[in-house]
Amino acid sequence: MISFVLASNNKKKIAELETLFTTGATESIKVVSLKDIGYTDEIIEDGDSFEENALIKAVTPAKLGYIGIADDSGLAVDYLNGAPGIYSARYSGEGATDEGNRKKLLKELDGVPEEKRSAKFVCVAAFVLPENSGLTIKEEWRISDTLSKKSGIPAERAMVVRGECQGTILFEERGTGGFGYDSLFHYSEFDQTFAEIPGDKKNSVSHRGRAMREFTGRVNEIIKTNGDN
Repeated sequence: MISFVLASNNKKKIAELETLFTTGATESIKVVSLKDIGYTDEIIEDGDSFEENALIKAVTPAKLGYIGIADDSGLAVDYLNGAPGIYSARYSGEGATDEGNRKKLLKELDGVPEEKRSAKFVCVAAFVLPENSGLTIKEEWRISDTLSKKSGIPAERAMVVRGECQGTILFEERGTGGFGYDSLFHYSEFDQTFAEIPGDKKNSVSHRGRAMREFTGRVNEIIKTNGDN
């Protein structure tokens, strides 16, 4: 069995990842949390991009000798030059809530016509190997030299996968499901907001669903390739 440490204590994320990893896996994979390895310090996400912040989180368990995985996600609105972006979770300031963030977004877009309210959800998943892990990441999957220098992680030990989903920000909320900005994000193909789309259907098109399917597929391939060597 191979264990990964998800740089989070979110039980739902852990369960979801374990389920995803079972698809095409050549051996059993266990996903554990930071709490499970005794890590309780706060991780300061001070990167300038989703990629940098995902790597900052994933490198934390890697420095302790574990295979680290993490994700970072948010909403990027074109009219606002990509805001709230990496600040999506704390857009409305100290003590930010989902409701407060949505209210601020609507205020920032007050008077902006529908054709200028395009946006995308972004999710980046990161995978970082500890030193001497014995696993090898394909060269074409490794992080760029720029990311390597900024994060301080050797390129051959890290990988990031990005998933995006295009949509439009509505003038008012619709739907009671989801979280974050879901009730404002309209997905034209289904003519529904992410808060109106059932979970499984949403995951089939969402930024996170796309990123995690690609991510887990690559990770399983890395494990399989290592086992074949």
